[in-house]
Amino acid sequence: MNFPGAGGPAAGAGASGGAPGFNPNDPNVKWLTNAMESCYAKTAMSGVAGFGLGGLFGIFMASMAYDTPYHTAGAGTGATPISSLPWKQQVKVGFKDMGARSYSTAKNFGMVGALFSGIECGIEGLRAKNDMGNGVAAGCLTGAILARNGGPQAAAVGCAGFAAFSAAIDAWMRMPKEED
Repeated sequence: MNFPGAGGPAAGAGASGGAPGFNPNDPNVKWLTNAMESCYAKTAMSGVAGFGLGGLFGIFMASMAYDTPYHTAGAGTGATPISSLPWKQQVKVGFKDMGARSYSTAKNFGMVGALFSGIECGIEGLRAKNDMGNGVAAGCLTGAILARNGGPQAAAVGCAGFAAFSAAIDAWMRMPKEED
């Protein structure tokens, strides 16, 4: 087998003089490039990446939680304190709770990532520009959509919050890099 850049008979500069063994005119490369530039692919990739990172974040947050799945048993409640269960049962309950929290966080992160990415890509396509305005507008729409069940005031606050966060991240990402 010959991999790009691994040497051998197919090694050498591609048609554009770029990476050895890489030909940008290859139909497979063109198809992949076009697929990666489509809004559908960007939305799907952001949703999957958000789901994965949300799952990891959920596991971390569940492992750091101070409350227990059964919480502290109060007077008159039928809840059993987790500390009174056998060790294996405590571990089982803990992992079950951790999985449920992780899945919930993963779904939320995936939804936010896909929603923001899809809206930003659509706005970028409509405006035919790649600037901070796309991220700010997408952040505003995403925040408003996520807070829509709380009423117009909640939607306005969600819009402002997501837009400000998007502007801050976009400004930081667009800063010129320092040369060492």
